[in-house]
Amino acid sequence: MHTGLTHTLDFDRDGKTSGYLSIPFSIDRSPYFQVKIPICLIRNGERPSLLLMAGNHGDEYEGELSLAKLIRRLDPKRIKGRVTILPMANAPAVMAAKRCSPLDGGNLNRAFPGDPSGTPTSRLASFLETELFPRHDVVFDIHSGGTSMEHLPTALVERNTEPDRHRRGLELMRTLGMPYGFVADNGQASPTSMGAARRAGAIGVSGEFGGGGTATVDTMAITARAIDNLMVAVGVVEAPVLSPESKPSAPTRVLSLSRHGQGLYATRRGWFEPAVRLGDGVSAGQLAGWYHDLERLDLAEEALHFAEGGIVLSRRLHTMCEAGDCLLQVAEPVEG
Repeated sequence: MHTGLTHTLDFDRDGKTSGYLSIPFSIDRSPYFQVKIPICLIRNGERPSLLLMAGNHGDEYEGELSLAKLIRRLDPKRIKGRVTILPMANAPAVMAAKRCSPLDGGNLNRAFPGDPSGTPTSRLASFLETELFPRHDVVFDIHSGGTSMEHLPTALVERNTEPDRHRRGLELMRTLGMPYGFVADNGQASPTSMGAARRAGAIGVSGEFGGGGTATVDTMAITARAIDNLMVAVGVVEAPVLSPESKPSAPTRVLSLSRHGQGLYATRRGWFEPAVRLGDGVSAGQLAGWYHDLERLDLAEEALHFAEGGIVLSRRLHTMCEAGDCLLQVAEPVEG
């Protein structure tokens, strides 16, 4: 039993079971408060096994809404093996419409491997890496740009030093049907869910499915298609559940994002006006946008330029910026 988190779930019971992961955490208004994280277990046999999670960051809604629908629609009789669903892994952040937990400021996707005696976010990360992830063959963590960023729809895997597992991860990444994908190389000690999945012996797959702290027709459609495609590829279902009318997608184009020079960062307070759109191809030295100072109306706007070329991957949505904010990112197309 994990000492920092409690539950009454039976992971070996067939059928559909809904419950909570509970983390004791005393707060001012409730001394014996428990953080309640919804979880749904759907089982019809032991293997294959797939964990679907969203809400790692609370203000990324495409996955949260899609997995909530999947809980209601997925019948145990339709599956083979096990599907575990965490629709809002960082539940306090979801309810506060924030990226990080309001209870402890924790960024769950930077908290792994966690600590069973630490803060709520750290205890959750520890349980996921040591107890929940090892029960599954594949872990799919659904992200987006959140409130402050829009992101090109992009699948992601972390590099695995085991060739067969790395090859399988790439296959599953392409299976999602995303227009773009990239391989992250964050090292064995990666504090992300993908690093945790790898250390737990599972294949981790992730992606960015939109942004802006909202959900659109297009981003919900691509999220539903990715979930369905992965479930079929893993073998837990034979046919799509969320997107039965979806059409085949074009092959995934692989990108590389590995250097800080691929980002454009603010160095002082100001207001950013972009000159490019997501998905645009750009070259080194090309105009990226203009930086305005609304406190000095006599100063002309400053032209900002890309240090490296590639495809515009993400853009900050908030026009007002502080030093250190990432304004734009570009990713480099690669072969294979």
